[in-house]
Amino acid sequence: MAESKRVKAEEAENLDPIAEATGAVESTPEAEVSVAAEEVEAVAEGEVAVEEQVAVEEEVAAEEESGADESLELYSTADDAQYLTDGVFDWDAYEAAGGYKAEERKRYDDIYEKTLSTIAEKEVVDGIVVSVNKKEVVVNIGYKSEGVIPVTEFRYNPDLKPGDVVPVYVEQQEDKNGQLNVSHKTARLYSAWSNVNRALETGEIIKGDVKCRTKGGLIVDVFGIEAFLPGSQIDVKPIRDYDIYVGKVMELKVVKINNEFKNVVVSHKALIEAELEEQKKQIMSGLEKGQVLEGVVKNITSYGVFVDLGGVDGLIHITDLSWGRINHPEEVVQLDSKINVVILDFDDEKKRIALGLKQLTSHPWDALQDQLQVGQRVKGKVVVLADYGAFVEVAPGVEGLIHVSEMSWSSHLRSAQDFLKVGEEVECEVLNVDKDERKLSLGMKQLSQDPWEGIESRFGVSSKHKAKVRAFTNFGVFCELAEGIDGLIHISDLSWSKKIKHPSEFCAIGDEIDVVVLELDKENRRISLGHKQLEENPWDVFETVFVEGSKHQGTIVRKEGSHGVVALPYGLEGYCMNKNLKKADGSTAKVEETLDFMVLEFNKNQRKIAVSHIHTWKEDEPGMEAPKAAAGGAAKARPARKPGEGDSAAVKSVNSQVEKSTLGDIGALVALKEKMEGKAPEEGAEPAE
Repeated sequence: MAESKRVKAEEAENLDPIAEATGAVESTPEAEVSVAAEEVEAVAEGEVAVEEQVAVEEEVAAEEESGADESLELYSTADDAQYLTDGVFDWDAYEAAGGYKAEERKRYDDIYEKTLSTIAEKEVVDGIVVSVNKKEVVVNIGYKSEGVIPVTEFRYNPDLKPGDVVPVYVEQQEDKNGQLNVSHKTARLYSAWSNVNRALETGEIIKGDVKCRTKGGLIVDVFGIEAFLPGSQIDVKPIRDYDIYVGKVMELKVVKINNEFKNVVVSHKALIEAELEEQKKQIMSGLEKGQVLEGVVKNITSYGVFVDLGGVDGLIHITDLSWGRINHPEEVVQLDSKINVVILDFDDEKKRIALGLKQLTSHPWDALQDQLQVGQRVKGKVVVLADYGAFVEVAPGVEGLIHVSEMSWSSHLRSAQDFLKVGEEVECEVLNVDKDERKLSLGMKQLSQDPWEGIESRFGVSSKHKAKVRAFTNFGVFCELAEGIDGLIHISDLSWSKKIKHPSEFCAIGDEIDVVVLELDKENRRISLGHKQLEENPWDVFETVFVEGSKHQGTIVRKEGSHGVVALPYGLEGYCMNKNLKKADGSTAKVEETLDFMVLEFNKNQRKIAVSHIHTWKEDEPGMEAPKAAAGGAAKARPARKPGEGDSAAVKSVNSQVEKSTLGDIGALVALKEKMEGKAPEEGAEPAE
């Protein structure tokens, strides 16, 4: 009884903090009157509580006094009076003197132990609900004190009443106030994890309350634990609206537990997959190729459409949706629509079914019959562009290819994007029809005149034209004479005198160059062009100037291995062997040194001139003879001439042109040749001293 009164006293002491908390609530202008009234009531209740507390304390003190009197009366016998000292019973002296007998002590200990429960901290025990109020639930677990649990932990059970047995978790046997500290929420968590692990091991079906939706799925309350239900595990069909499941109770199966992060993953789809597997077996056993079935469009992707055939899914590839070309399946079907499909193929082991939609209609090629003929002009729409050509739809489901080479007569291949655009309407000509392979070849350039027709009249042999340099090769230059007409200038036909290793040394792409038609092959569509043929061959004139035995002044420009290269008049180059570069003083001539050279050999066909310096000063020595002239007989050595020295007016004209061009003035060279042939006897004589 004293214990219950002490509890009442403690409850009375707690009234003041509650009243203070009530008064500390932040008030608003609209609730000032109600708050003031509540404060007055709280103050009044506090005063009553203080009076009750005082009364309780007085009762407790009175009981303690009466208990002391009773103890005095209890131990007032003659045997026990000796252990009283100033009204206080000395238990130590009593036990030292013998006290209870061993049998009596054991009996009393057993009776006491039966009144108490053996509990330990950090374990779950069952407790009996003693009382329930708006804030707390008092639970008796058989310990020396009762546990107090916030009523919010029993929110899931609104029908809780005294006498109910509930699990509680002993967090602390006694706190600083000597109060038992227990928790029902923690006990539920311990029990929930135990139940969840058991459900995962046994595979049993559990129920969960869907609390809310989250990214990618739903949050479900399972045994008081928040578990995740992925959207893909809700049903065998894709779910687009998760909100319809919020607030519902679903049957679930635990599929995964992450003990490290305390995550639980559940599935509803797993419950119905077993039934579906049996259903799939029945459906697959009755399938046949070519069979037509009705299905519902389940999902649409960029590569095809998934169709539900009543428990088993099939795929219609995008190429099997329509005979024509489409960009996305949504152009043909809609989600959740019912369609008829034909079975193209299926795999029992992999449970895969290939479906088709376009196969329900005849192929457009079958309807064309003989409508398309070679040479016929048709119109169509460009549906696809590639580097090698363009696909044109001339009829629904019938496409033809215009190769890039059939878009223009020009032999300079370009990309199809340079000619056409997707969606553009074009007119073309049928070049080839292959009904077996269902291939159609089309052309655009056939709609314009072939530039090679009547080419003899425009680009006849020996005719001169201006051409545009289009491309280089190691062996020549490709030039465009007109749209669709190209010709080749061989590298040997670029210049009479200059040795060209690569055409880029002579011209650049895009340059305009004068050419002459050397050869025309209409059948193979080839034209051979020349540039040097526009001028007369200057080597015919050079042959009369650089006769064998004649002397000329030259400059050594470089040395290459066993010989040196000598720059001669009129822009020509000759070669001199190293042994023929010795000077009269015994030294060897060096690069950039200007000396007199004698022509040893002149080869017009190979365009080579062999010269020597040593022959210019050793020709009078015994055994050193000048080379014979090309016409036969001994040629008298001519004195070395500097450019322009002793030349006629025609030669001077050529020299003046050589400064600007290595070719010189061909007309002047021809005139020079004629004059020199007329003066040959005079020039052949020895010059006067």
